[in-house]
Amino acid sequence: MKAVCWMGTEKMTVETVPDPTILILVTQLFALPALVFAVSDLHLYNGLMPTMEQGDIMGHEFMGEVVEIGAGVDREKLKVGDRVVVPFTIACGRCFFCQQQLWSCCDNSNPNYWIAEKMMGYSPSGLFGYTHMLGGYAGGQAQYARVPFADVGP
Repeated sequence: MKAVCWMGTEKMTVETVPDPTILILVTQLFALPALVFAVSDLHLYNGLMPTMEQGDIMGHEFMGEVVEIGAGVDREKLKVGDRVVVPFTIACGRCFFCQQQLWSCCDNSNPNYWIAEKMMGYSPSGLFGYTHMLGGYAGGQAQYARVPFADVGP
């Protein structure tokens, strides 16, 4: 598939990258028909956020059509063919913070929490397409995107 990739400060290119796959049960794949950049993408473009790696897929807010659903997704909430908006924040829906609807504080969606704690003093949730200290998740500036915890965000 084609994706907009960060290749270094002030350098982004369209690259051919592997299609995402469903890696965990509560996830889904989207076809993304239209793409736009958000102002906060400029922080990455200008090299102001640490832990970006060459080839990282950009885009943290996106919309698209569900093309595949993992076995653990509640099929009452999401179905193949649904058109949805996917927010920046990745939230599990189960931890203390998610139960309080404090999605950006999710305890379970940032596998690299220790990097964020070291650099910022705390760790927020994982974020799409926004550095490895915030999970290293591929963003939505691509033909397809994998969405973990798909029952919660979209």
